[in-house]
Amino acid sequence: MLTNQTRKNILTNVKRILIKIGSAVLTGEEGLNLNIIEQLVDEIAELKRKGYEVMLVTSGAIASGKHRMGIKGDLKSMPQKQAAAAIGQGRLMRVYSNTFGKHGLFVAQILLTMSDLTDRKRFLNIRNTLSTLMDWGVIAIINENDTVAVDEIKFGDNDHLAATVTNIIGAHLLINLTSTDGLYDRNPLKSGEAKLLPLVEEITEKIEAMATEEANSVGTGGMKSKILAAKKVTAFGIPCIIAPGRRKDVLQDVLAGKEIGTLFLPMDECLTSRKYWIAFTLKSRGKLFIDEGAKKALLEQGKSLLPSGIAMVEGNFGVGDPATCVDRNGTPLAKGLVNYSAAEIRKIMGLKTSEVEQVLGYKDYDEIIHRNNLVLIK
Repeated sequence: MLTNQTRKNILTNVKRILIKIGSAVLTGEEGLNLNIIEQLVDEIAELKRKGYEVMLVTSGAIASGKHRMGIKGDLKSMPQKQAAAAIGQGRLMRVYSNTFGKHGLFVAQILLTMSDLTDRKRFLNIRNTLSTLMDWGVIAIINENDTVAVDEIKFGDNDHLAATVTNIIGAHLLINLTSTDGLYDRNPLKSGEAKLLPLVEEITEKIEAMATEEANSVGTGGMKSKILAAKKVTAFGIPCIIAPGRRKDVLQDVLAGKEIGTLFLPMDECLTSRKYWIAFTLKSRGKLFIDEGAKKALLEQGKSLLPSGIAMVEGNFGVGDPATCVDRNGTPLAKGLVNYSAAEIRKIMGLKTSEVEQVLGYKDYDEIIHRNNLVLIK
């Protein structure tokens, strides 16, 4: 079992922190909870004075817009949510700007959609911008661009956005502030016997099953999405802590190594930045059904995927698009960037590499997916 000293050791070398603040923390019946925002800003300003680099992923725009318009309950459509975000985002930033300004700190607004990150050059440009803001000592305040986002370019929730940004900036820690004390072994709202888990060494199917997808009227995803976000950052070698956002001095106490919330340990075998980008940022455009020989080559021998191992192609994707490799039962095994389009692969699947040029009239690559562009799904 993890001791407090071990937790302190994990946090000793933390300097760069991504803090995600959920809607349930920031908002209440009267819209934005200004007292909580001021409390958290005071704590973040103290972290800055201690030499930490801090960025925020924040929710609250839609909830703020709903309150401004006097809307109760859930919004019924995507245009309503986008309109509420457009109304609320400006006020959310003004509140942050004024509150951080009391500490002599400047803020910068960053609004992102998934399409901003699926292109590798834009991904790197965003990383350079965020790096410059950190160099300047500016607090980047990041949110999904809800006003323009549609299903195809949405992150889905700010937990996923936070995990992605944690990778982009090379943070040493993700702190996910929520309305709960952390991860429980069962839903504490439904069971009086629920126990808080102070440590998760590995995010297994059993751990994922403990989390609920339920969320309140101003949030999305619930605990389930927070566990998936933790899974993504720990795969990159970064620890994650889910902690109660309204608790006084929560950030100071977490970084002091006190047993608050749930700590998720980083994985021993970590993905590179590029493979993390492939695994978690890009959305798969299709499936490649592979035979047992190819399955063994990928999973046990660390080899590339060749045309001979493909039995069936699903989807319509182009060269360079991400595709998921699945076995004959449809179980996901790996994900990677293809060297040939779906139409081309259908023509050469099952063939030896030496036969590709005879069928297509050219052969740009031996591999359908090179191992350097392939990530195994665990």
